Amino acid sequence: MDPSIFEIQPVNRFIGSNTTIRRPKEVTCFSYDDKRRFSLGESSLSYYYPPTLPADLNEGFETFQKLNDAADEHLDALLDTVTALEQDTQKKCDADVVTWRGMMTKILAAPYDMMNGFEMNATCFQGTIFIEEDNGYKNKQKETQRNQRMPPGMASQEQMMYWGYKFEVLSVLRQPWDPTSREEIEARPSEVVNNSAQYCSVVKTGIGNTRMILGGEVDAVWDCKPERKEDPINWVELKTSAEIRNERDMLKYERKLLKFWAQSFLLGVPTIIVGFRTQQGIVHRLEELDTASIPGKVKKLGKGSWDGNICINFAAAFLEWLRRTVHEDGVWRIRKKEKSTVIEVFKVEDSGHGDILSPAFKEWRSTAQHL
Repeated sequence: MDPSIFEIQPVNRFIGSNTTIRRPKEVTCFSYDDKRRFSLGESSLSYYYPPTLPADLNEGFETFQKLNDAADEHLDALLDTVTALEQDTQKKCDADVVTWRGMMTKILAAPYDMMNGFEMNATCFQGTIFIEEDNGYKNKQKETQRNQRMPPGMASQEQMMYWGYKFEVLSVLRQPWDPTSREEIEARPSEVVNNSAQYCSVVKTGIGNTRMILGGEVDAVWDCKPERKEDPINWVELKTSAEIRNERDMLKYERKLLKFWAQSFLLGVPTIIVGFRTQQGIVHRLEELDTASIPGKVKKLGKGSWDGNICINFAAAFLEWLRRTVHEDGVWRIRKKEKSTVIEVFKVEDSGHGDILSPAFKEWRSTAQHL
C-alpha cells in the first residue's frame, strides 16, 4: 500500500499561537521496582533533594545495574493501568490517542530534528489510536549509538548514559526530606545505580482537537503530591548537560532544550534541574529551569534555533491528519527516516491490532462496552 505523506517542511506554515492546549492532569500512575516488577500506585516515587557539589558522576560505574530493555514491552503497563482505573471508576478513559510520552516528544520536536528518524506502530480500536515505538527500530538505533566512536578525550556513550542515571540518584530521596536521616542523604554518592525502578505518571492532556492519554516516567516530586487530585503536581525533571564554553556549545545546549521542554511540557512537569558537567563528568553547578518559559527564552536570548508554538501547531495538525489516516483495523507504521522532511504512514497488517494491544485490555474493553 502506498504511504500517506505528511510534509514537515516548510515549518513556517505552522507559525502562530492559536492552538488550544489542555493542561496535563495526572489521572493515575504505576511503578516498576528495582527488579522491573510492575505495580499500580506510587511505590517508586522519588523526592528531590539537591546533590552535594561538586558531584562525580563516574563513581560506581563498574557496579551499574543496567536494565536490559531489548524485549518488547508494547503498551502493556500503560493499558493495565488504564484498565484498573476504568474498573475502579466505572468510567471509560476517553481519548483520541493513547501512547507513551516519548512518542509524542518525537512528534513535537520533528520540525527541528532533521537528523534523527523514528518508527512507530499504530492501530485503531474503538475509535482510539494506540501508538507504540517499533522495538526492532529502537534496538537498531541503540546498537548504532553504542558502536559510535567518540572523539579522543570524550567519554563513551555507555558512560555518558550512566552519568544521567547517577545524577538522578544523587538528586533524589526515597521519602520526603523531613523523615530522611542525614546519613541517608550523605550516603547517596555510594548508592548502587539501578535504572529499572521507575515512577510513571499517566495524564490526560490535549493538543488542538486531539485528546490524549500519555504515560511517562517522572524523576521526582519537589515536595509531595497534593492531597486533592485536581491540584497541579510539582514534578521535577533531572538532566545533565556539558558546560557551555563557546557559541557552538550554546547552540548544542539550545537544541537539547527543545527535547527537555517537549518532554516536560507533555506531562505537565513545571521544573527542570540541569546539572552542568565537565567533559570528565564532574558537576559543578545546577540550574533550575521553568518549563513554560523555555521557548520564550530561546526566542529572546538564544539563537532562535526552534519555536515552541510551531512545534505545538505542527503536532496539532499532524495528529488531526493521523486520525483521518489511521481510522480502521490493522497495524500501521509511522515512519520518519533520518534527514527526511516527511512523515510516512502505511499499513503493515490488514486486520487485527498486532501486539500493540494486550489480550487483557481488548477483553476488558469488549466486556465494558456500556461504560
